[in-house]
Amino acid sequence: MSLAALFATAFVMGFSGAMMPGPLLTVTINESYRRGFKAGPLLVLGHGLLELALIAGLTLGLYNILAQPSFQSGVAVVGGLILLWLGWGMAKDAWAGRISLQNESRGFSRGMSPVLAGIVVSLSNPYWILWWATIGLAYVTQALQKGVAGLLVFFAGHILADLTWYSAVSLAAVSGKKVLSEGVYRGVLMVCGVFLLGLGLYFVQAGITRTV
Repeated sequence: MSLAALFATAFVMGFSGAMMPGPLLTVTINESYRRGFKAGPLLVLGHGLLELALIAGLTLGLYNILAQPSFQSGVAVVGGLILLWLGWGMAKDAWAGRISLQNESRGFSRGMSPVLAGIVVSLSNPYWILWWATIGLAYVTQALQKGVAGLLVFFAGHILADLTWYSAVSLAAVSGKKVLSEGVYRGVLMVCGVFLLGLGLYFVQAGITRTV
């Protein structure tokens, strides 16, 4: 596969994955309301730093650990618990009226920066790790045939897809914010919080079931 083809396929595959609903999408919407457009790129920065470290790990043989059923079960349970924590905090603050469109300085989850949030939320999603242990590993294998240049081109295509999508989500949230009332805003965050709670319960249940 040529470098151009590697970049193009990594971008398309990354874009299709980025557009799937998940924790990072929910947090991007939430943080964009609070912090403005910069939230999307900053979340992707944290997400990208984590993925860069994971690519290095896969190159060095981390797949042998990721493929272990016990590891996958543990990731599902721990990730689910983190999502429950994030979802509960988001829903509770929205219900209690502690979140306001005017309160731009309030950080994610009581002070967490968007870059750190991008890392934590990515780690909390078991399917993110499973994707990298399967599809991602296949791409890394292909990219390694082109050496370091192949890995860099693959990562560039992949992270550019994430940056494009989540920047668009942030822009849409910021634009919509101009016509949203406080009630509608809090309602959106309530839905996002409940979504994370449901996802967290599903991951915990899936992880426990796999271990019994």
